[in-house]
Amino acid sequence: MLKGVLAAAVTPLQEEGTALDEDAFGAYADFLVAGGLDGILALGTTGEGILLTLEERRRVARLFLDTVAGRIQVAVHCGAQTTADTVRLAQDSAEAGADAVAVIGPPYYAFDEESLVRHFVAAATACAPLPFYLYEFRARTGYSLPASAIERIRDEAPNLAGLKVSNSPFEDVEPFLIEGLDVFVGSEPLILEGLDKGAAGAVSGLAAAFPEAVVRLVRERSGDVAKLRAGLERFPFQAAAKHAVGQRGVPVRDDVRAPLRPLSAEEGSELDTWLASL
Repeated sequence: MLKGVLAAAVTPLQEEGTALDEDAFGAYADFLVAGGLDGILALGTTGEGILLTLEERRRVARLFLDTVAGRIQVAVHCGAQTTADTVRLAQDSAEAGADAVAVIGPPYYAFDEESLVRHFVAAATACAPLPFYLYEFRARTGYSLPASAIERIRDEAPNLAGLKVSNSPFEDVEPFLIEGLDVFVGSEPLILEGLDKGAAGAVSGLAAAFPEAVVRLVRERSGDVAKLRAGLERFPFQAAAKHAVGQRGVPVRDDVRAPLRPLSAEEGSELDTWLASL
């Protein structure tokens, strides 16, 4: 079972985002471990997973597993557009030694409950008995998982352990705080309220660049992570998070996978000024 504070890790890329930067994974893993995290979620929204090829995603999962090397937990996001690809990624992550698998619902089409249940049960079965987490993020999928679908998935997939919920505001998180399922809050300004209402922890994109700040928030209930998040969100977030990691001494490039875009020179300069003021 996942626990505590996880970073939604960035994925190091190079060559204008067209290739993995394999040499950067070790230093980045050391940075995340040193930040005091309990684990990472690889290949999520912050990690550009949905934009990578299946083979790249399989390789990234192994790179994180190899460089973290048992020091903290590694969950792998395996959501894809088709059930077949999702199942393949989930099975592969389990075979590679991941600690958990998470899956977001496929976007674009309007799926009925039966379609969603079949999709998620197939993914959970593919990685069983590994803990399996539903990834609820309505702003990205275009829909929320119905409570009745979650209960059916729970009945048919004994390894369903919980959910990552990245919805906002909190009234869109609270319905997913289901008894017996561990919920990890994705929106940093909502983490404390979520913990007070029974959430198990946080999976944070901000922690990809400022792990110690999110760890402090969860464990000590202190710090202003909303200010940090707002500072990065003034820019394209994935590129800004990578830039911040680079400015903190980790050899991670700003490169992102198109159609995400890199920072402009002006944005990079403005971000540097803000980072220097922290």
